[in-house]
Amino acid sequence: MTKKKHRKPSNNKISNLTNTILSILKKDRNQSFNYKQIASKLGVNDASSRNQIIKKLQQLKIEKEIEEVERGKFKAIVNTEYHIGRVDMASRGAGYIICDDFEEDTYIASNNMNKALHGDEVEFYSYKRLKRGKREGEITSIIKRAKSEYVGVIQFSKNNNFAFVVVDGTKMYKDIFVPISKINKAEDGDKVLVSLDDWPDNSDSPNGHVLQVLGKPGEHNTEIHAILAEYGLPLEFPPEVEEFANKIDTSITPEEIAKRRDMRDVLTFTIDPKDAKDFDDALSFQVLDNGLYEIGIHIADVSHYLQPDTILDDEAYERATSVYLVDRVVPMLPEVLSNNACSLRPNEEKYTFSAVFQINNKAEVKNEWFGRTVTYSDARFAYEEAQAIIENNPVVPKKADISSIDTTIPAEVAISGSEYQTTPEVAFATLKLNELSKIMRTKRMSSGAISFDKVEVKFNLDEEANPVGVFFKTSKDANKLIEEFMLLANRKVAEFIGKQSPKKTFIYRVHDEPDESKLAALQNVVGRFGYKLNFKDRKSIASSLNNLLSEVNGKKEQNLVDTLTIRTMSKAEYTTKNIGHYGLAFDYYSHFTSPIRRYPDVMAHRLLQHYLDGGKSVSEDIYEDKCNHSSNMENLATKAERDSIKYMQIRFMQDHKDEEFVGVISGVTDWGIYVEIISNKCEGMVSVRNMKDDHYVFDEDHYALIGKNSKTMYQLGDEVVVKVKDTDLVKKHLDFTLIGKHEE
Repeated sequence: MTKKKHRKPSNNKISNLTNTILSILKKDRNQSFNYKQIASKLGVNDASSRNQIIKKLQQLKIEKEIEEVERGKFKAIVNTEYHIGRVDMASRGAGYIICDDFEEDTYIASNNMNKALHGDEVEFYSYKRLKRGKREGEITSIIKRAKSEYVGVIQFSKNNNFAFVVVDGTKMYKDIFVPISKINKAEDGDKVLVSLDDWPDNSDSPNGHVLQVLGKPGEHNTEIHAILAEYGLPLEFPPEVEEFANKIDTSITPEEIAKRRDMRDVLTFTIDPKDAKDFDDALSFQVLDNGLYEIGIHIADVSHYLQPDTILDDEAYERATSVYLVDRVVPMLPEVLSNNACSLRPNEEKYTFSAVFQINNKAEVKNEWFGRTVTYSDARFAYEEAQAIIENNPVVPKKADISSIDTTIPAEVAISGSEYQTTPEVAFATLKLNELSKIMRTKRMSSGAISFDKVEVKFNLDEEANPVGVFFKTSKDANKLIEEFMLLANRKVAEFIGKQSPKKTFIYRVHDEPDESKLAALQNVVGRFGYKLNFKDRKSIASSLNNLLSEVNGKKEQNLVDTLTIRTMSKAEYTTKNIGHYGLAFDYYSHFTSPIRRYPDVMAHRLLQHYLDGGKSVSEDIYEDKCNHSSNMENLATKAERDSIKYMQIRFMQDHKDEEFVGVISGVTDWGIYVEIISNKCEGMVSVRNMKDDHYVFDEDHYALIGKNSKTMYQLGDEVVVKVKDTDLVKKHLDFTLIGKHEE
C-alpha cells in the first residue's frame, strides 16, 4: 500500500506585513476589516498567508497600533495628525510630498505611494524619520488627481489581446493598461494620448483608453503635438468657435466712434518684433502747449469683440493664454481677431483701450486718463528699425530741429521694400520716448527693481521646420523703450483701481519676496565664481542681485547664474489679493497691455470699464478662481514652450555629432554632470558611468565630481570639452561624451 503524501504548507513570508496592514487600515480608517478582507486586498488566499495576517493583527492589537472594534474586525488607532500636500515623484516609484505644514519635504517610499501619481493632491501622515533625519510618511488617500491624460508610446502584447502605454518622462512609474477594444485604431509603436480611467485596488497598473493617435515617435509634428497634449493644451479651435468668430462684425462704425475718445489725428505707431503677426499695443506722441508730452499707450480693445457668456469667450478663458512654441504660435483667439480686427496694423483705424499720460522732461506723470478710444496707426517699426534710429542719433534734438534727425534705416534691418527711411516726426517721437524710458528705468532700478535680461535662445528654421542655426535674442534700447511704457500703463491702471475707496476687486499681477533659504543656496553657488550677495534688507538684496547680473554679463557662467537667480525668485501669479510686485519694485501692478494673448488682460479691461462706468465691486471669490485658472494655464504654457526649445535643441545637435564643443558645467549630481554648450546654450548630460578614466564620487559640498585616484575635479562652472554621444527626440534627452577640461 502506497504511503499517503501530505502537501507541505506554504512558508512564504509576506514581506513588510506590519506596514502593509497599517496602510490598509489607515487608508480607510473609518472602516473595519477582518483577516479575510485584508488577505483579499493583498491578493493571497493560502493558509500560511492567512495565519500570518491573523498573528500580525493580534500583535498590532497588543501593541495598541490597532483596535478590535467587534469580534475579528479591526480598525486603525488614529493617533497621528494627517496633512494635505502635493506629490513630487522621484525615481523608481518613490517620491516626496510638498506640504506647507513642514519646512522639509516628506519622503514617501514606493510601497507607501498607494497609487498616487506626480502632482496629485493627497492626504498623508508622517510616522517616522529616516537615519539622516529626513521626514518619512505614507499616503492615505488621493484627494485630487493632477491629470487624467498622458502622452506615451503604445505597445501591444504578443498575441495582440491588450496593450500598454509607456508614458513619456520619468515621473510616471506605471504603464497604463489598455484593452484591445479601446486602442482607437492605434498601431503598435504609435505615440498616443491616453486617458487614465481608473486604478482598481487589486490591479498593478491603471486602466485607460486611447483618446488620440499623435503619430510616429520622433517625427516633427508628432513631437510638437505631443508637447501640447502632455500639458492639455489645444492644437486647433473647435469649428463652432471659428464659425462664431468669423461672424463677428469687425467694422469701424460712426456710432461706436461717437462713444469713444477720437485719437486718430494723433501721431501713433507700433514697435514690434520683425516677424510679428499681431500688434496689440501702439504708442501715440504729441507735445502739448504747456510743454508736457502726451503719451498714449493704446491696447487692442479685445473686450469689445469678446463678449461674456459666448462660446468664443468660454474658449478664450479655458486657454487663458497663447502658447509660443519654437515653430508656431497656438493663439488664445482665432485669427480673425488676433491677426485682423484686434491687430493695430499700419494705416488702419482700430478700436483701442488706452492709458494716456501727460509727462514732463523728468518722466513724471502729471495727468492720467483711461478709457476706450479709436486710433489710427501711422507707421509700423520693427525693433531693429527703431534701434537704428536711436543709435544714429545719440543726442535728442529739440522739436524745432527735427529736420536734423538721421532717419536712415539700413536695408538689412528694414521690414519692407525699398523704403529705408522714416519721417522726422516719428523719429523724434521715438528718440524722446527712449530718453524718457531711460529715466523711468533708472528710477525703477533705484527703487529696488531687479534687472533680468536673460538671453533667449532662438532658432533659424528652414521650410520643413528643421533648425539650421541658433541665435540669441537680446534686449536693446528699443525693446526697453516699449517695456517701460507697457510697465507704466500696467502700474497706473492697477494704482487707479487699487487706491479707490471703498476697495474694489481687481486682477493683480503679484510677485512675492524671495525665500531666504533659496537666496542662501544661490550664494553657495555663485560664491564658487567669486561673487557675493548682501542679504541685509530688501533693498540690499535687490541691489546685490542687480550687481551680480551685471557682473556676469558676457561671461561664460552668465546663463547659468541668470537661470539660478530667476529660480531663486518667487513665481509671479494672478490674484485679487494685492501684495505688490517685488521684481519690478511696484506696490501696484496688473496686466493690461496684451489682451490678444492673455485672458487676465481681458478681465482687467472689463473691470476697468465697469468701474469707469460707476459699477460696484464684483465678487472677489469668482475672480480669484479665474486668477488661479489663469496662473495654472500660464504655468502649463511655459512648460510647453521650454519643452519645445529642448526638443529643437536636440534636433539641432543631431546634425553636429562629429563636432567638439566647449561648455560650462551647469549642474552636478551623483549620476553625472550637466553641461551647457557656450555657443548655442544646448544642455546635455555626461553620465558618470561613461567617465571611464577614473571612479568619480559626488562631493555635494563642492558641487563637484572628484576622481578617486587622480583627484581630478569637475566642478560647477568649469569649462569642459564635450561631444554628442546620443540624441533622443522622444525622451528629449541629450547625452554628451566628456573629452576633458577646456584649456584656454
